[in-house]
Amino acid sequence: MRVASIYTYPVKGCRRMDRDTAVVEPWGLDGDRRWLIVDEDGLGLSQHQHRELVTMRAVSRSGRLTLDAPGLATLDLAEPTDGEATEVQVYRQRPPAPVRAAGPEADAWLKQLLGRTARLVWLHDPAASLVPWPVPAGSGAAVSFADGTPLLLANTASLDAFNDWLAESGGPERSLPMIQFRPNVVVSEATPWAEADWVGRRIRIGGAVFHGVGECARCAVATIDQDTGQQGREPLRTLALRRNVDQKLLFGLQLTVRPEPGGHSPEDRTISVGDIVKVLD
Repeated sequence: MRVASIYTYPVKGCRRMDRDTAVVEPWGLDGDRRWLIVDEDGLGLSQHQHRELVTMRAVSRSGRLTLDAPGLATLDLAEPTDGEATEVQVYRQRPPAPVRAAGPEADAWLKQLLGRTARLVWLHDPAASLVPWPVPAGSGAAVSFADGTPLLLANTASLDAFNDWLAESGGPERSLPMIQFRPNVVVSEATPWAEADWVGRRIRIGGAVFHGVGECARCAVATIDQDTGQQGREPLRTLALRRNVDQKLLFGLQLTVRPEPGGHSPEDRTISVGDIVKVLD
């Protein structure tokens, strides 16, 4: 099995960044979901509320973030290391996380995009943001602004199987692309739904080791076309018929980062397209 694709989402809910390689940090891939858009009460905004976010391109690089969207001027921001300190929640059930505010220029840009008051914040200390449930022994507990765990893995063979079900149904829905599931790491050359057997096991990808902690229960965001923002019934309708476990509609594998093995330099903790994926136990 090998890595087919790597994606990060610099601002939670924004358009993906295609990556050839990424450094694995304790809280996820470098540059992944360190920024969040929140409302006046400090609660995260998502594509479910604002489908305009699929048009927002965010590019992260060392110490900076660039935002772009149709009809808006490009905005280049530095990480607000001295910005206003506050606390926000990704969603109501998640513990508050300490952040730094990006400032009025970013907030004005977002108001133009979303048509409402919003703030852009940066997770300056991701080590203080923790996975909101117990993690396996030997796994790190830190997480970025991802919903539950630092990374989401998906399997091309599982997507093929899903699209076969979709075709068999005879409905009007077309095949779904992988990007609609918003994974971080896509694996090829596995069997369909092999990732379901990786729950509770260690998985080596490139120079990093992860722990499979559970299959991903999908929400309504998965029904939003990541190119157009249009919302449909899939994949939830077909998952409800085919992969409904305890009323959870499952696609993909949630991963935590294990702080072993290998050295301590970034080069030792890197994953790249083409890397071998191996289940260790």
